[in-house]
Amino acid sequence: MKAMLSEAPGGPETLKLTDLPDPEPKKGEIRLRVHAAGVNFPDTLMIRDLYQMKPPRPFAPGGEIAGEVDAIGEGVEGFAVGDRVLALTGHGGFVTHITIKANTAIKIPDGMPYEDAACFIFTYGTSHHALKDRAQIKAGESLLILGAAGGVGVAAIELGKAAGAKVIAAVSSEEKAAFCKELGADETIVYPRELDRDAQKALSGEIKKLAGPDGVDVVYDAVGGDYAEPAIRALAWTGRFLVVGFPAGIPKIPLNLTLLKGSQIVGVFWGASVYREPEGHAENMRELFQMYAEGKVKPRISARFPLEDAAKALEMMQDRKVLGKVVLTMG
Repeated sequence: MKAMLSEAPGGPETLKLTDLPDPEPKKGEIRLRVHAAGVNFPDTLMIRDLYQMKPPRPFAPGGEIAGEVDAIGEGVEGFAVGDRVLALTGHGGFVTHITIKANTAIKIPDGMPYEDAACFIFTYGTSHHALKDRAQIKAGESLLILGAAGGVGVAAIELGKAAGAKVIAAVSSEEKAAFCKELGADETIVYPRELDRDAQKALSGEIKKLAGPDGVDVVYDAVGGDYAEPAIRALAWTGRFLVVGFPAGIPKIPLNLTLLKGSQIVGVFWGASVYREPEGHAENMRELFQMYAEGKVKPRISARFPLEDAAKALEMMQDRKVLGKVVLTMG
């Protein structure tokens, strides 16, 4: 098998394509021939030791995969060689073969290509959990998405529209704004790369202008940094601010804003919810597969790279040049 390994902390350029023996499935495990692996922002943090999970080295990044079962360990039921599955691995997915616990694999619908499957569970799982479970979004509410052109942002646009919300997509360029409009966003905001206090006030005012005088009901923040506070200032009474990610840095929020608006700051840790609330996760996946079959959601893959070019894929992700999703293909 081939694996793209992180042997020491560093950027994408430090990854090394390595030949390793094929792993053998242990009791309760299955082995997959990986066809595709999704690329996500946490991958760029994990190889630098900046993510909350720090796997022992050497390790392959890659938290979501899709492939076919090619070997089955002792005691596994419900799977056969040749089954098409996707799985959330946390790390280890930038490989041609991998063993996983059988109970973590999810069979792929017949009409779903491997590339779509490998770009599905992380972004749509996160955004569905955020909007449905954490925000309890309702039809007719307004939804502001910061970082709307990225993977989870695109998923939030589609899921927000499916829930009947008015979607405002906030992004860093006109190109990304046009992309979000194509996906169904009702309104777009182009924010500057850096915000001073005046720019923060202007951004907050623009949000209120588009959301209506009462403010925005739900903020989906996949950016953080200086963009969080102006979004919170634009919240409506009892609005919900979803904490999803911090590529622009961890913000410091004046908590008096939540008191004055009766609002909530709500953490979204989807990975933990999968293990803590397995029944809810299973229900969410059934709903997402149904929406995929109905054409309401579909991964927007803007770039594809072979495994040996994983560094280029991660560079696109860390430089915020990605529209939708990036995928690695294993040949």
